[in-house]
Amino acid sequence: MKRIINTTNAPAAIGPYSQAVEANGTLYISGQLPINPKVGKIEATEIAMQTEQSFSNIAAILAEAGYTFADVVKSTVFLSDISNFAGMNEVYKKYYQSECPARSAFAVKDLPLGALVEIETIAVK
Repeated sequence: MKRIINTTNAPAAIGPYSQAVEANGTLYISGQLPINPKVGKIEATEIAMQTEQSFSNIAAILAEAGYTFADVVKSTVFLSDISNFAGMNEVYKKYYQSECPARSAFAVKDLPLGALVEIETIAVK
């Protein structure tokens, strides 16, 4: 059985997808852009603040579903430019300090809305 997760504390989907779906104790969070859900747009212009906003959105979805960052088993980080890896990683390591999840991080040609970063997350109970 699957459960659709939706919260107003994270940005609404910008396409035909859910913020997250839980199935059999696993939570699949769609890639989170650094959109501030209060204003509905990307406000930050540099990688650290955009990464913080993406993590704030992830935190809101995790909380809505009854999960925490300790439950995260896999992250996928998409960067608009690999030169932003170090800046993203400085923020990332604040959220995962021990028993870190598996992770992939790579540059892509472009991200929606001109974002510098997008983070996809999988958590398990």
